[in-house]
Amino acid sequence: MPVVEIVSFGYLHGEPPPAHLAIDLRHHFKDPHVSPELRYMTAHDEPVRTTVLGTPGITDLLAASAAAVAAFLSGPSAGPVTVADGCAGGRHRAPVFAQHLANRLRRDGLSVTLHHRDLDKPVGQR
Repeated sequence: MPVVEIVSFGYLHGEPPPAHLAIDLRHHFKDPHVSPELRYMTAHDEPVRTTVLGTPGITDLLAASAAAVAAFLSGPSAGPVTVADGCAGGRHRAPVFAQHLANRLRRDGLSVTLHHRDLDKPVGQR
């Protein structure tokens, strides 16, 4: 069975990991960090997930990303497909997006590994 590897990360914590598909969530999607009540929460917290998933365009991007993964998997290579999605600090948008993409791909019958590189790092000061 083809394997999909998903890594969420924060650009403030270093270079993006190598990936077949890299998704930059910094400029087009609402950042929960700007809300003082959400700043110190993470993707583990429901208010953060609700905010991220309620951002216009995010569900369309999830669908497009799932379609892109399917396109990679339809190619002749039998290797895994790696998706890296990043936001500024890696605590809000990227891990929420990564989790929902992983869930969607699993529902499609794919084997998915998920790693949040920067989720537990301190809040970045901007």
